[in-house]
Amino acid sequence: MSTRIAARFAALKAQDRAALITFLMAGDPDLETSLALVEALPAAGADIIEIGIPFTDPMADGPAIQAAGLRALKAGMTLHKTLGLVKAFRLKDADTPIVLMGYYNPIYVYGVDDFLNDAKEAGVDGLIIVDLPPEEDQELCIPARNAGLNFIRLATPTTDENRLPRVLENTSGFVYYVSLTGITGAALADYAGVSQAVKRIKQHTTLPVAVGFGVKNADNAAQIAQTADGVVVGSALIDALQQSLNAHNQATAQTITAVTELVTSIAQGVNAGRTKSTNKNGGLFCWLTGLFG
Repeated sequence: MSTRIAARFAALKAQDRAALITFLMAGDPDLETSLALVEALPAAGADIIEIGIPFTDPMADGPAIQAAGLRALKAGMTLHKTLGLVKAFRLKDADTPIVLMGYYNPIYVYGVDDFLNDAKEAGVDGLIIVDLPPEEDQELCIPARNAGLNFIRLATPTTDENRLPRVLENTSGFVYYVSLTGITGAALADYAGVSQAVKRIKQHTTLPVAVGFGVKNADNAAQIAQTADGVVVGSALIDALQQSLNAHNQATAQTITAVTELVTSIAQGVNAGRTKSTNKNGGLFCWLTGLFG
């Protein structure tokens, strides 16, 4: 399937560079600021943008993303407005891949066919729907692929060799490897284990493998980028956003900068990580090791 996601990963592979995939919640803390944030991400270093669909019961998300969703819902954000945000983004950026991430309920209520038509028309490239297992592929995965959207599946540390082929069967775009067992926002320390998991998944698919959960800073990103095709960061960006808000959870003059500066720093880590993996015997590797861990 030819999509912006496939084109972006192909271009990055030619540069021997991992992708930085950033996540923000649609409508957090308000629609205007949310659009400004998403528009600012590519220039800050984001290669692919995940946009969260606010939902009242985000069972896989940690406190930061849950709070972001509640702020967005309180500000009146809906799935319809989320698609409008993507459509507005596309007026200025025709190239950066956009992935919507969330839960099935809002899409079910919207209507699958209507949602897929509207998502495609708005400029969405892929979907990550965390509560639809492979056994439910006929619900949304297959229709999405028929509509020309990538359906990106999650693999986890508990996805064993028997389960992995089923998970990958209808996956497209990339594989999202959840680097730890738990909710978003937790810490990651076992980089060796992540590296082995990425290599194991690659034995079963030619798709790029991106790693998320636990990425907080440039050092984390550099470690993961040595073996993964993409590094996903979400909770850390939402933490930075939240810390920039005023006492009433409203955006301030610092909100955009707080997020984009962190994105730029993590992007530098992603680039350095791939450089480290290809210069292990050179002086540059020694310098980068001192800089990023």
